[in-house]
Amino acid sequence: MIEVNKTYDLLPGIDQQAYLEYAKGALATMLKALGLVEIRVNRSLLGSPQVRLTLVWENLADWAKFAESPERQRLDSGLLKFANNIGIELWGPSPAVPEPLRPGK
Repeated sequence: MIEVNKTYDLLPGIDQQAYLEYAKGALATMLKALGLVEIRVNRSLLGSPQVRLTLVWENLADWAKFAESPERQRLDSGLLKFANNIGIELWGPSPAVPEPLRPGK
């Protein structure tokens, strides 16, 4: 599995209701993508970037197919109305620790 982390800051003075409507629609679109395992969205407790969207994919090919899709192009264009400082990172498993470690297991 791979993780795609998208981070951004919300523009000052945006219409929060319009942003929430955009976000709900964007999440619904992403949830339909083949190979998507999980979506997590977090808000920073310390400042910028303010938002982190984490998409977990079965493999890099599934992400690449979604990344090149017209749906993603529309989502990215829509986000520009509400955000700046947009960044993206792709992460794969570590050869040293390929599976999550949990206490007591």
